[in-house]
Amino acid sequence: MKQTTIIMWAAALGAMAGTLVSCGIDMPKETQTSYETLTVKKQDITVPIKFSAKLKGQTDVTITPQVSGQLVRISVTEGQQVKRGQTLFVIDSRNAQLELESAEANLQAALAQENSAKLEYESNRNLFEKKIVSSYMLSNSENAYKQAQASVAQARAAVNRAKVNLGFCTITAPVAGVIGEIPVRTGDQVSQGTQLTILSGNTNMSAEFSLPEIVLEWAVAEGINFNVEESLMKMPEVTFVMKSGTEYKHKGHISSATGVVNATTGTIACKATFPNPDGQLYSGIQGTVVIPSAEKDVIVVPQVAVVKLQNKQQVYKVQPDSTATAIEVTTEDIGNGQDFIVTSGLNVGDKIVTIGANNVQEGQRVLF
Repeated sequence: MKQTTIIMWAAALGAMAGTLVSCGIDMPKETQTSYETLTVKKQDITVPIKFSAKLKGQTDVTITPQVSGQLVRISVTEGQQVKRGQTLFVIDSRNAQLELESAEANLQAALAQENSAKLEYESNRNLFEKKIVSSYMLSNSENAYKQAQASVAQARAAVNRAKVNLGFCTITAPVAGVIGEIPVRTGDQVSQGTQLTILSGNTNMSAEFSLPEIVLEWAVAEGINFNVEESLMKMPEVTFVMKSGTEYKHKGHISSATGVVNATTGTIACKATFPNPDGQLYSGIQGTVVIPSAEKDVIVVPQVAVVKLQNKQQVYKVQPDSTATAIEVTTEDIGNGQDFIVTSGLNVGDKIVTIGANNVQEGQRVLF
């Protein structure tokens, strides 16, 4: 019974195929896969070397008061762009004003005392020349005059100190920049050391990043004298890329390197400086510093030509008879998302499969 059923199904399928042919419908035909090939050659390229970085204003300043008192006015807001010398905070100045007035009164008293001592000394000196008073009285009056002069100097210093303290009641911006978080409020009692805000001097921004110790090892192996100052002068312009992938429009330069390897991280602390004329960069922004590195006389192949098989990489080399042979290669990622540098496995003049390499089988004919 089962055999009869199978025969009936086969007959039906045969009839259907015959009907399709008789109706003029073409059956699918085997098609050949299309491949593209590339002849290997050497070339010069620029490879972007990327380092994670964090921006910081070159002149970030923590704003703290120099005198104690009540905060009576906050003249700025968070995120505000300010100029150098612009008023930021005002502390109650009444006590400082009273201290200044007291110091000025003490100065006037000291000046009067000095004047009296001077007159006494000059009088005794004239009398001594006439041999009316003794040298002892002259010396005493001279000492009193010098003491009065010292008192005047101290009183003047007290006045100047009081003026400085009065000036400290108005806190101004030491640099141009952007106001950070303001953790205090009007009416708060503040003292020396109280953080009022952080002023980020953002005319120029530093991107802080770490350079791996392997760079130093490579320099030593190549016989290069790694002089920090000379190396910085030779470094090319660098780019800053935001986390979103947006490239900052102004180029920067490597401005500093410690020259000392951090024993914990095995890296060298570096900074790249970027101009910030439009105030688009802010302290705390994270991104990537991209340093262009020139590579000369290297073999570059498209990434689509490299087939990954477990922990190996291979390309398909086209033989003289147009068949493909798998060749194991080692590569370095250029970082552009399109190409690899081949460091071993290929020679100049080799022809390899590019587009379609994932579909190639060993020994398959790829050129027709």
